[in-house]
Amino acid sequence: MRLMLVAGTTRTAAIDGISAAGATAELRWHTPSADAELVRLGRLVRAPVFPRSPTGCPTPALVTRAVVDLLDLDVVVADGGLAKPTGAPTVGFGAKPGRDIRDPDPVPTAPGAFAAAKAFASRLGDDHVVVGETIPGGTTTALATMRALGEPYPVSSSLPDNPLARKEAVVEAALDASDLVPGEAAHHPELAVRFVGDPTLAVVAGLCVGALESGTRVTLAGGTQLVAAAALVRHAGCVRPLTLATTSYLADHVDLASAGRDLDLDLVVTDPDFTDERLAQYATVGREGAAMGGALELADRAGVLDRVEGRTLALLDALTETTEGDTDDAELVGDATDADGVDGAGDEQTDADREGDRGP
Repeated sequence: MRLMLVAGTTRTAAIDGISAAGATAELRWHTPSADAELVRLGRLVRAPVFPRSPTGCPTPALVTRAVVDLLDLDVVVADGGLAKPTGAPTVGFGAKPGRDIRDPDPVPTAPGAFAAAKAFASRLGDDHVVVGETIPGGTTTALATMRALGEPYPVSSSLPDNPLARKEAVVEAALDASDLVPGEAAHHPELAVRFVGDPTLAVVAGLCVGALESGTRVTLAGGTQLVAAAALVRHAGCVRPLTLATTSYLADHVDLASAGRDLDLDLVVTDPDFTDERLAQYATVGREGAAMGGALELADRAGVLDRVEGRTLALLDALTETTEGDTDDAELVGDATDADGVDGAGDEQTDADREGDRGP
């Protein structure tokens, strides 16, 4: 069994008031890179910030890492369009950071990244893979992707109050910019992601299709962004059984039943029952992300769900103690750029990088 976290970015996250995945808009670009380090390594290495929401809620990547520790999980981080460097080893598929979806053709690398991720996953040989994501602004791009596919499902938000009207306005502008009407990309998932989606969705969908078609059981670990990924999988013609594992915090916030039924998803909801006020914030802020829902399901199945809170708090305390300095915006713990001053992602490369650059 393998846990895969796809980490990436989209300029859509810079739109005011649509994401809480970072203490400030500028620090938000580092959240996926930091999440990758936390889930893969259990510590921050190159990411300069420990991700928190503007209200101080810690990244759900800590919960995922707690389960990784408790179950000794094998973790792979996929570069789904990182804009900032990460110290986590990554597998690349040619995905580049996404542009604002209100721009024409915001994710030109999507078709190639989808194809490369599909090819990679088809050769994994695992019996089960759990796939999650981390990308600020991802619920807005997920909403646009579903509308392009002709799917009517709602999305959640990392904010306490879901700014759905603002997201719908962004989606309308995105469809206009790419000269699409709702449903026009049905059965053409690569077009939906390229013109109104994000690079992380392309990689997640490709991984799922490749794994499913090779006989591997797949669990999508997350909320409504992973519903969009499931829609992409189905529109790619893959009808094999697929599970969506999420948190009770997310399931209580948005209706997943209709999407689960229409997309033929086995929906699993896990209540972590956190009592510490630092983690109880997930009920209203964040709710899901960085594969937390899938990780909690694994912990529940293994009979260690009651140990997740304690391990998460231990990680949080350790990270707080090792903070090297404070700024007005966040805790800084490392360098913000590569040694040569150029932003980049993880250094591990595979044949998937070259395959992804060629396109489908």
